[in-house]
Amino acid sequence: MKHNNAELEVLFRAHESDLVERKRSTNLKEEILEAICVFANDLPDNRRAGVIFVGVNDDGSCANQTFSEKTLREIANWRNEGKVQPIPSIIVEARRINDCPVIVIQVMPSDIPPVRFEGRIKIGIGSARTTASLADEIRLNEKRSARARPFDSRGIVGLSINDLDVARFEAEYLPNAVAPEILAANARTTEQRLAALRLIDPDGQPTPTAILVIGKTPQDVFPGAYVQALRIQGQNLTDAIGDQKEITGTIIDQVRELDLLTRTWNRTRADLSGPVRKDISDYPEVAIRQLLRNAIMHRSYEMTNSPVRLSWYENRIEIISPGGPFGIVTPQNFGSESLTDYRNPSLADAMKTLGIVERFGFGISAARESCAANSNPPPEFDARSTHVLARLRVRS
Repeated sequence: MKHNNAELEVLFRAHESDLVERKRSTNLKEEILEAICVFANDLPDNRRAGVIFVGVNDDGSCANQTFSEKTLREIANWRNEGKVQPIPSIIVEARRINDCPVIVIQVMPSDIPPVRFEGRIKIGIGSARTTASLADEIRLNEKRSARARPFDSRGIVGLSINDLDVARFEAEYLPNAVAPEILAANARTTEQRLAALRLIDPDGQPTPTAILVIGKTPQDVFPGAYVQALRIQGQNLTDAIGDQKEITGTIIDQVRELDLLTRTWNRTRADLSGPVRKDISDYPEVAIRQLLRNAIMHRSYEMTNSPVRLSWYENRIEIISPGGPFGIVTPQNFGSESLTDYRNPSLADAMKTLGIVERFGFGISAARESCAANSNPPPEFDARSTHVLARLRVRS
């Protein structure tokens, strides 16, 4: 989104940031192109144009430069030289702001990040400019997925229908996805049914969702697509391990095994204080189930081999999901009941189809309510750019 005149005047007076850059003259072409790359990547996800003011000193004072129409055209054509790829969308204008003649370059966030300057992904953190780390690249790739076809809906090159458990698809997935009368009257081939349910692309290549829900060997394609479960005899990660499991297979296999495992680990005792015996568990089963399903659904499966981690201590449960908040959900508003977004929308649909999740946007609210009903403290969340940690504390 470009800025209007009033917004540009405010930004002109502001300090340099992930939205504002100042350059003294057009002689600093390489630095200006690097700034264009930074703003096109929009790592902070401002979703607003970054602005470069040319003709202003670093301290904000006017450099009193003179600019011609030819100079404006030259700057506008810099983007076509191939130093910044893919080609960024920019608006170049001559203005006079606070009686200072400047060139204003507004750089629109790219729909297809990451953007590279001379082969390097440049990003901004506050007023600092740097080369992206692997974690930053993952975030930029996810931004691209959000604005183009999501990652979980893109065909995987080199794979075919032979990598899918077609019998399981027809016996388990199809009956849940399609009404019985329609299924009975449907003369589609297996390939057409898979395509209609967005499990293969037009070239017949399985999507990540297909591999995760009906793949023969999902971990061969996504090595991190499993859950590492540890039962720890103490309150620290370095304490003795009482039990451990690596839970693999399709997502529905993992969920079923996790349900059985967590019931085994969840201590239950009889409460005889009232007129009727009541069984009390350390943790509400609903909260454990919802938070684990959320971790599997919302995690990043792209460019990471990290599993979901379930660490069951004597006084708490911690669930770590690779990949930070996505889309409109940020570390600041994470956990708000009115906000939800999906890194893996096709996978979310598949999990709903299979009955693994009851309804969307329900997990955190259900976890909170079940904790309150079981006299547990409310669940805690630590959302970072690289992961989300959910924590349940034992019932006192």
